[in-house]
Amino acid sequence: MDNIQTLTALLKNSGCQYQIFDLGRRIQPIDNDQFSHVEQGHQAYPYPVKRTAHLAIAYWNETKQPWIWFLKFALDERGLLLQADVGQFIKYVVEAMGTRLNKELTEEQQEKLANNPYTFKPSEDKMAVFHSQIRAELDMPCSQYYEHAQHYFSGGLGWNNWQTVGLQGITDICARLSQEQNGPMVRKALSHLPTQPLYALLGALEHTKLPAKLAERLEEFAQAEISSKNPDLFLLSALTRALSVSDEKLLSKIVDAILASPRLSHPEVLIAIAGRAWHVLNLNSRAEQFLLRLAQTGNQTLFNQLFADLVMLPELRMVLLPLLHGTPSEELAQALIKLQQDTKS
Repeated sequence: MDNIQTLTALLKNSGCQYQIFDLGRRIQPIDNDQFSHVEQGHQAYPYPVKRTAHLAIAYWNETKQPWIWFLKFALDERGLLLQADVGQFIKYVVEAMGTRLNKELTEEQQEKLANNPYTFKPSEDKMAVFHSQIRAELDMPCSQYYEHAQHYFSGGLGWNNWQTVGLQGITDICARLSQEQNGPMVRKALSHLPTQPLYALLGALEHTKLPAKLAERLEEFAQAEISSKNPDLFLLSALTRALSVSDEKLLSKIVDAILASPRLSHPEVLIAIAGRAWHVLNLNSRAEQFLLRLAQTGNQTLFNQLFADLVMLPELRMVLLPLLHGTPSEELAQALIKLQQDTKS
């Protein structure tokens, strides 16, 4: 136990293969070497939400039946993992399981391991996406809902008969867009889908690397809302989220079009950009325009929350911090002054 001080060391000691995922912003893998550097305090956690790291750790042996931990750890003001918390969780693991992880747990061991403050249960939609992605990665069978969902998205059930289509089936399709013509099938289905299955599909695509043609189709939908006299801002928000793992030039074009319009810069849309498309805010002018639109909502609480969250992201920290001492627009300057006053109080 004395020489196992990191999750990386614990996982390597188990003899299992493993993969770390961030579950906070969107479901995305974290390179094992990068996570090791994070654990050693050499770099900040890459995707914090509310100064917390939300992780999924999947590990498996030769049977490829993964064991999964969902963990959350607080971060310090620099975005670094708190070593004491990680050490405490490892202590829970070793007490429940020993230092070798590659064996089935008894019910008593499971209960013992679950009884700690670092585990959490992801939302139902993220759980569905994650399970679909890990099963696809390990070449495991799809869920029982997959074929029925395929039947629906191919038009075979009738577009209004979506009530029996399971979310897990939709996330299975999205995790396998490059297989069985699923990508073209989804692309062709988009214009036929009623509201409920459309939003379920877009929610799953938030965490999925999009094929180019599907991304272009979603961009057409987003541009139609941007150009509309009466745009559906909640649909635009969902489309922006869905495009967040697409080509960065395409996503940037959509975000710039949104930020060019006060009418389109609704809080719901701005939250979507901050939560899923944050990486395109690494351009100083775009980040400043985003914060200006956020200030113009008049919601200082939301401004404070999103600024505090975004400034913790390593890739945005040095873009946003200089704005506190710069000379932006008067509206933005006032919001930043209030932010600093609220922080001090």
